Amino acid sequence: MKAIAYRHSLPIENADSLIDIELPAPHASGRDLLVEVRAISVNPVDTKIRRNVAPAEGQAKVIGWDAAGVVKAVGPEVSLFKVGDEVWYAGDLTRAGTNSELHLVDERIVGHKPKNIDFAQAAALPLTTITAWELLFDRLQVSRDAGATQGKSLLVIGAAGGVGSILVQLARQLTGLTIIGTASRPETGEWIKQLGAHHVIDHSKPLHEEIARLGLPPVTYVAALNQTDHHWAAISELVAPQGKVALIDDPDALDVRTLKRKSVSLHWEFMYTRSMFQTADMQQQHQLLNDVATLVETGAVKTTLAERFGKINAENLKRAHALIESNRAKGKIVLEGF
Repeated sequence: MKAIAYRHSLPIENADSLIDIELPAPHASGRDLLVEVRAISVNPVDTKIRRNVAPAEGQAKVIGWDAAGVVKAVGPEVSLFKVGDEVWYAGDLTRAGTNSELHLVDERIVGHKPKNIDFAQAAALPLTTITAWELLFDRLQVSRDAGATQGKSLLVIGAAGGVGSILVQLARQLTGLTIIGTASRPETGEWIKQLGAHHVIDHSKPLHEEIARLGLPPVTYVAALNQTDHHWAAISELVAPQGKVALIDDPDALDVRTLKRKSVSLHWEFMYTRSMFQTADMQQQHQLLNDVATLVETGAVKTTLAERFGKINAENLKRAHALIESNRAKGKIVLEGF
């Protein structure tokens, strides 16, 4: 089967940073599905792994953690899917990635693809959707009762990115929160408004001053999706007493003592925790993806696909990695077909 991989951790400008290779086709066992990959999307985690995780000597590492495709075979213990089902999922960080024609994935972290969108539109959503959903409802423990969240607010730092653009939609559709998104360019600010943000502020300026400029009260919940260390002092200033802060990036150092006087709690979201540790509630990701598929089919949530980069091959993947590393991507980059 065709696949895209790397043998050495290299800058994306290097010709061998990602290469086209041929690999033996895998076989499904246990609770695994063998999926024929039709489309993939590219995420910051792809670039972080490529740069920082070297393959074993003489081996090629296949990455990629977003896919939509068709089930070609099932393991003997599979009960949630059958051959021919159209699926979407974000994979498992401890296993081979989705940048291949055929891919093995545990059924407990796979959902049925929304019927009203194509494979490319679907592939844009799983990783960011799982991350946004878990951050909002599992980590911040925001109520899905709109009445219970009236008068409370959510600040999404980096709202135009992959996770931010789905988080804004979920919060607008499923809660009564006032949503404040951050952006630094007119086009990304408009994108966030279209997705459902009530207010947009400029994250190139001090965030607490931007909140004050709009006359908004201290923020109940903060979703810090990027440059958390850069914004930390402002976050500590603008968050409400007894508020909550959740983050997904990898800041160098944070002085969490700045949250103490307000009794603010800090939460990490890492969507691979359930699959990495085979947690007892691992199958919640299956249900989550099915729930969001229904929201997509009813029009409540829209795909965050922003750019189609053509066929799934090393050349196009390198272009996608380069754009993500530039920190100027809006929405999701998708590749489709081999």
